[in-house]
Parts: sequence; structure tokens; C-alpha cells
Amino acid sequence: MSSDDTPDAVLADRSAAGQEPERRGKPAGGPEGTRAPKSAAERKCIVSGAHGERANLIRLALGPDGAVWPDLGARLPGRGAWIAPDRPILETAMAKGKLKGALARAFAEPVTIPDDLPQKIADGLERRALDRLGLELRAGHLIFGSEKLIEWARAGRLHLLLHAGDATGNGVQKLNQAWRVGQAALREEARDDAGDDADTDTDDDQDEDDGPDVQPVPRRGSSDMTGVYVLPAGREPLSRALGRENIVHSGVTDGKAAARIATDVSRWLAFSGIASSGMASSGMASSGMASSGVACSGIAAPGLATTGSEMMMNDGGALPDRRNDEGRE
Repeated sequence: MSSDDTPDAVLADRSAAGQEPERRGKPAGGPEGTRAPKSAAERKCIVSGAHGERANLIRLALGPDGAVWPDLGARLPGRGAWIAPDRPILETAMAKGKLKGALARAFAEPVTIPDDLPQKIADGLERRALDRLGLELRAGHLIFGSEKLIEWARAGRLHLLLHAGDATGNGVQKLNQAWRVGQAALREEARDDAGDDADTDTDDDQDEDDGPDVQPVPRRGSSDMTGVYVLPAGREPLSRALGRENIVHSGVTDGKAAARIATDVSRWLAFSGIASSGMASSGMASSGMASSGVACSGIAAPGLATTGSEMMMNDGGALPDRRNDEGRE
């Protein structure tokens, strides 16, 4: 007897006996029973009404004393409220009382907003980004030294190129040029690979044990400066975070590490109001950002869309693929 023919009474008896009753209909999460990953779940900014992925927004949590605190890791228990990483919008909403009203509705109770909430968020985002760099350094995913960085950048082996906020123009220019050379080489290689695939695609009969053709994963294109960041912090705090002396430039050699770093750094940059003119910066435009389809006014936030040019997504999705010859320092 199939589950559709099983009487409701039998199903109820099985459930009471501790057995999992047979369920009718489609499995949860869609026709194939899959659910969207938690990190991709969207949230709504209570100030602007815009939607974006969790990792692209900032969560606010309510303390036992009724005060609101930033929960940048989105780990605190209880109900949370989400805002875009846009300091001017946050400060305007606080000054006009809009944030307090929105939070009171979100938490269904009166709230207290500390006057230094924007600075708490800024300090927390900086601490998270620098701590992330320290973790990736200990994992062997960061390299230093201008000569080594230039070599790796020209070969297309870097996933991210990071500059301290007080880096000299000459050093930044040399490394950026090496990065552009590497990007051009990657794009040329991708075109060659695509041409080779087209040349070898024939209709000749294949042996049965050859199996189905496996298509190569296409490389994702990017603008020349996508993946290059000028950090809001200078060399001193950057060096302290990494436990090294005089760290001005660094490169990320691992793709997954680059995605993790981009998640924290891009939120930090967005909240700091740092924009790019196309030279060396976060890959963000002052007029906004086009990536995951959320509209907010003001400073561009990672994973949000306004009217700007294409930028790096917070999850690292727009990072170009790199050659499979990664190494460690």
C-alpha cells in the first residue's frame, strides 16, 4: 500500500508509536527536496526595505536590558533585525528617529539605541576583517613582498590583492599593473580553452565505455581591478593584526580564502564609505554596486545593487578563476 492509500488513522498510530509517518506530497524544499543554503537566505533592511543575502547585511540584536547591539557574526540567539552596511543611511535614520521606530516594530518592544552604534559597527567590522586576515595568514593563504607579489600577480596566481590605506602611489601602481597583466593572461587563456573545446567537439561515434562528455567549468570574467582592495586601515594596524613588521601589500593565494576575506572586507569598506575610481580599491563605485539585485541609496554595499558598475559579490562569486598552481609562502 502506498502512502497515498494509507488511512489517516494508521499514519496517526505510527506517529504515536514513535515511527516516522509516511508523508504525502512533494518533499520539503522543492521538487528535489533541496533547501537553499543558510548563507544564501535573504533578509530585509528595516531602514530601506531592500533585500539582500545575510552575509551582505548587518544584524542587530536586542540585549536583556533592551539595548541594541551589533551582531556582526549573526550568532546571537533571539530575534534579530537587519540593516544595510551604509553608515550615512544609519546615522540619518537614527537622527530622524526612523531606526528606533523600525527596531521597536521588529522586536515588538521598546528599544534603546546607543549613540555610538555606528562607531561600534565600524570598529567591529574592522576587527573582523583584520582577524580574518590573521587567520588566513596562519593557514598559509597570504604572501608578502613586492617582488613576490608582482611575480604571482603577473602569472594570474593571486585571487586578491590588498593594499594598506597609507600605501604609496608608486608601490600601488606597480602591483596594480602586474595584476592587470595577470588578468589579461587569464582572459586570453580562457578564450584559448574555449577555442580548443570547439575544435575538438565532433560528432564521431565514441566507445560505449567512454561515458558522457564532461564540459569544463567556464572561467568567470572580471574587470581588470576586481579583486583589488585598498583597506581603510593603514600599515600599522594591518601589521599588528598579521604579527609582522611593515605590512603594506599582501596577496591571497587560495580561492576559498579569498571569498572569506572578501565577505568581511567588502562590508567593512562599504560601511566606511570607501569607493573606487577604478584604480586600486575595493572594486566598488561611488554611485553604487551591481551584483545581487538589491537597491539602496547612498554608499554602495556589497551584494547590493544601485546604479553602479559590476563589482565583486560578497560571496566571492565574481572573483576570476585562477590557474591551478597555487602555493604557499
